[in-house]
Amino acid sequence: MPWEAVLVLDGADPARLPEPIAADARIRVVDLPRPVGAAAARNLGLRTVRTQFVCYSDDDDLLPADSLAVRHQRITETGLGWVAGWIADLHPDGATTVWRCPTPPGVHQPGDVTGYWASPEAQIPLSQTMLLAHTELVVAAGGHGGLPQGEDFILVNGVTNLAPGELLPHVVYHYRQHPAQMTAGGATFLELEGPAREFAFRHGRELRSALKRARTYGLESVA
Repeated sequence: MPWEAVLVLDGADPARLPEPIAADARIRVVDLPRPVGAAAARNLGLRTVRTQFVCYSDDDDLLPADSLAVRHQRITETGLGWVAGWIADLHPDGATTVWRCPTPPGVHQPGDVTGYWASPEAQIPLSQTMLLAHTELVVAAGGHGGLPQGEDFILVNGVTNLAPGELLPHVVYHYRQHPAQMTAGGATFLELEGPAREFAFRHGRELRSALKRARTYGLESVA
């Protein structure tokens, strides 16, 4: 299916772009003047997205060949706000292991996904790289939250609390396992992982509660 990509350089040297990428008309490069971190880089990239739907991929991971097509077909035929699929860990030897998230396959109403996150320390209910969503919905959700890590939890909270969606039992993302991963568990990463998760966990629940109160108030006002 047709696609275009926004490639955000978070302070990296544009000269390092491989020639096939630099020459591909489908890829638009956003060259930031200095490093700003994952959340800000993704949001600054989001402002340039011109397509109806958007999804995210980290630069060291891979998308299966049907990743976009499977999600796009489902979101267009259902009219849902978002459609997600499963992730598979891609190991150095080429083997894959499917990660089945706490959220079960099927259609989920706004706020349902938040309920599958049991505690800050527990497995997150969905990953941002699993989602294909309406671009306007991602913008309305505030994009990625202002955290040094765990910013993707905020995006998932916003998108899944604002609109209904569906999780497909189909792998749409290959999460490449390698020693240089930012999430590999180094001391610097672990220092802020707990506080970031605590904030994101609270954000999801407070947002769900606020939206529920707003919907209830609106119904009562009409009555």
